[in-house]
Amino acid sequence: MSPTSSCRPAPASIPIPMPKRRMTFLPQTSLFRRIASTAPVAACLFLAACASGPRDTSNPDWAQAGSPPPPTITSSDRDWKETDVPPPPAFKPERLIPIEMPPYMSLKFGVDPATIVITGDGVVRYVVVASNRSGDALNAFYEGVRCATDEKKTYARYNNGKWEEVPNPDWKRFSDQNSRYTQALAAQGVCRDHAPRASVSEMVDQMKNPIREVQ
Repeated sequence: MSPTSSCRPAPASIPIPMPKRRMTFLPQTSLFRRIASTAPVAACLFLAACASGPRDTSNPDWAQAGSPPPPTITSSDRDWKETDVPPPPAFKPERLIPIEMPPYMSLKFGVDPATIVITGDGVVRYVVVASNRSGDALNAFYEGVRCATDEKKTYARYNNGKWEEVPNPDWKRFSDQNSRYTQALAAQGVCRDHAPRASVSEMVDQMKNPIREVQ
């Protein structure tokens, strides 16, 4: 007689019900509506990107007004020619606006705002007056500044009560040792981003109340 087996068959596994996930399909018409609603925004972003492409904004006063800025003039531009220079204008020492210079300078400099002129070729002309600390000695210079190239030219000098023209004047860089006051004047109010400011009144206001701008 065979021994009785003690093994019993395992009960059948009971399946565990799993939650069913429902996939929601966006109706085709609703999808098209969403795409259509975002199309104007995408078009505006595209146009803004195109408008923000590289432009010559060397003169921010022109650029912010939406007009094309004047062409940038360089020393190597052979087509550029300075306009005729008129005689030196009359100046008065009591009208001078001081030019900010380092305290160790032995001379004081100031510009007569009534003599400032912006020409059509991008040159700013003016009369600058130099004097010692006591104000006894006085000399004046009739000059022009080219903001585009950081250069200046001296047309005439005032000595002993009369003007004397400078023979064959030429353009000199602001970095020249004798042009430090011109560089200070340009930074104080005459130039902005290598271009003359929009008007003489703006230059005068800036020189009287200089605000250091981030270039």
